[in-house]
Amino acid sequence: MSGRNAMRVLVGYSPDDRGEDALALAALVAEAAGASLTAAHVYPPPWPAHGPGRVDAEWVAYLKSQADEALAQAAERLRELSVPQERLTVRAHPHRGSGRGLAEVAREVGAGLIVIGSAPRGRRGRIAIGSTADQLLHGSPAPVMLAPRGYAGNAPGKLERLTIAYWRRRDVEGPLRTAAEFAGVLGLPMRLLTLVLRPPGLAARFQAAGGVLERQAAQADEDLREAAGFLGGGAPVERLTAVGTGIDKALGTVDMLPGEVLACHSSHDAPLRKVFLGESSGKIVRAAPCPVLVLPRAAGKAQVR
Repeated sequence: MSGRNAMRVLVGYSPDDRGEDALALAALVAEAAGASLTAAHVYPPPWPAHGPGRVDAEWVAYLKSQADEALAQAAERLRELSVPQERLTVRAHPHRGSGRGLAEVAREVGAGLIVIGSAPRGRRGRIAIGSTADQLLHGSPAPVMLAPRGYAGNAPGKLERLTIAYWRRRDVEGPLRTAAEFAGVLGLPMRLLTLVLRPPGLAARFQAAGGVLERQAAQADEDLREAAGFLGGGAPVERLTAVGTGIDKALGTVDMLPGEVLACHSSHDAPLRKVFLGESSGKIVRAAPCPVLVLPRAAGKAQVR
């Protein structure tokens, strides 16, 4: 990262509640990072009509005017959220897939982060993955941050901490350092979290179940110590192990600050430097009670700009 003012945040906006949630979170990120902010609205391109290459000019004009109106609303709202006019731009982009369209805009503007809201069907305070998120979480060129449903109505005054959901694997060092760079840009303390999953009914079936869990927790703590060592040299990193019968139950035991952000890794099968949501990360996204940052699998430095 070359400095706090070098980061550019791209926020995907639609004129509905999920768009408001995305704007509220993006404004907090931009304020914490001193970042430039681009609000983008992806609208459908027209279908060809009356022969190859011909489209209805009136329909094209209507689609573009609707996009411009949405972006005017987004810009007004961001100004209300104290985003300086000189650091704010808007972009209307035609594409049949809203997530893929946002990925194209991210490449064009050099965004280091894409912020979107939850699909509207989700529970309040949780994240549901709709088509936009699904497209971004399976091929975004930049990290993706998702706001829970209803975030705008109860947004904190500021971001307070970055908790990193950590599990040991061969290529974890890159995403871990990316998360640390995000924490540095946002000025947030870090916490490393490992989830130890207990099969349902384990204690009833095995007398030695307590010992098994103790060993798992001890190994998790050792893994967290090693992970903290990757980050070395900075402020002390809090470490926490949570136990539950599933990811949702384990996460439910973890105290979260009002301004918490939870980071998780892409699947280890992901292409380098692209986001690709795996099974465990997907469960974390859906169970988290706070915004979630999904990091790309990367071998080197973070691509936060």
